[in-house]
Amino acid sequence: LIQKQRDLEAGLNTGGFISGYRGSPLGTLDKELWSIKGLLKSSNIVFQPGVNEDLAATAVWGSQQNSLNPDANVDGVFGLWYGKGPGVDRSGDVLKHANAAGTSQYGGVLLCMGDDHTAKSSTLAHQSEFALMDAGIPVLNPSSIQEILDYGLYGWAMSRYSGCWVGLKTISETMDSSASVNADSHRVQIITPHDFEIPADGVHIRTTDTPLEQEARLHKTKLYAAIAFAQANGLNRIVFDSPDPKLGIITTGKSYLDVRQALGDLGIDGRLAHAIGIRLYKIGMPWPLDKLGVNEFAEGLDEILVVEEKRALMENQLKEQLYNCPEEQRPRVVGKCDEQGD
Repeated sequence: LIQKQRDLEAGLNTGGFISGYRGSPLGTLDKELWSIKGLLKSSNIVFQPGVNEDLAATAVWGSQQNSLNPDANVDGVFGLWYGKGPGVDRSGDVLKHANAAGTSQYGGVLLCMGDDHTAKSSTLAHQSEFALMDAGIPVLNPSSIQEILDYGLYGWAMSRYSGCWVGLKTISETMDSSASVNADSHRVQIITPHDFEIPADGVHIRTTDTPLEQEARLHKTKLYAAIAFAQANGLNRIVFDSPDPKLGIITTGKSYLDVRQALGDLGIDGRLAHAIGIRLYKIGMPWPLDKLGVNEFAEGLDEILVVEEKRALMENQLKEQLYNCPEEQRPRVVGKCDEQGD
């Protein structure tokens, strides 16, 4: 609804399309959407749940083909897919094809993946970032309910700019909570990158496209466009810093709030972190990790502590990006294992 309002204010005549399949922590999303069907209709947003997750994803893919129709009655359709972690797994074929094909210029797709990290109501614990990484889909990881709203708007804007589908991670600990939030349509100020060159033929969906052209466009342009968008909009940012930093902490999503709580329990605020040499880096887009931002964060550090839930997503990227630094400038990286490898 906020996206529709922002489009109207920008002079765009857009529609919205939502499809997916229920499952915790997104198990009641369809119920809430049905309860506001009149409001959705008045905003030209269609909600059609899928028989299963992959059929729903196929329908959302179809929403991006609106721009290929000369008789289309809207400028674009912003799509929203939702599903539990196992639904992400079973939809891999569609997600790869749809992301390779691209989004429409005034459409975009937000892919809400519901992850149950502790298998509270699942047969397996799941972490969907690796499935999206395999499909070449950038991932945003909000730390709070407010950031779910904010990153959702950033996600659609990133999708329109880069031509990628964009993943939005949701977990039980966040979705099963409540908060007061700011839903002002002007809260998020989108910045278009000025230092990234989009090819003349663009990055969006088209009628004539070969698989190898799609692959080249995704890996040579679209993912780098997503990184440029994240840089321009400060999705990854240094929260605490010091003139003589020694320890760097990098974290994302709910883990960021856990780190802030731990620092608070230790009596470490921004002023003390500044004095004792701690630099804290909050990551909004954990994949693909911005190499320029990582290098700036790591400069001068003796050691980096990576705090992230489940498997090592950022830690492995961090080590890869710092591998070629001169040995005397390369900080130790600890995360899943300590300095002794335990």
